[in-house]
Amino acid sequence: MNLLQIAIAAMPFLLALMSRTGKAIAPCLLASLFTVLLGGEPHRAVVAWCVGMLIAAVALRERLRTG
Repeated sequence: MNLLQIAIAAMPFLLALMSRTGKAIAPCLLASLFTVLLGGEPHRAVVAWCVGMLIAAVALRERLRTG
């Protein structure tokens, strides 16, 4: 994997950091790690990335809604 692919894989984790919700950071970190580890199998990596993005998006939406 090159640097661009790793940066895209880390996007759920970075969004979870922006949400300031401690509950969302760990699952998004795991999803990002699984995305990097499954990089050789694109279909599985996409599923892990989408799950991480979904968790991060909900956490970020909750932060924006309450803040």
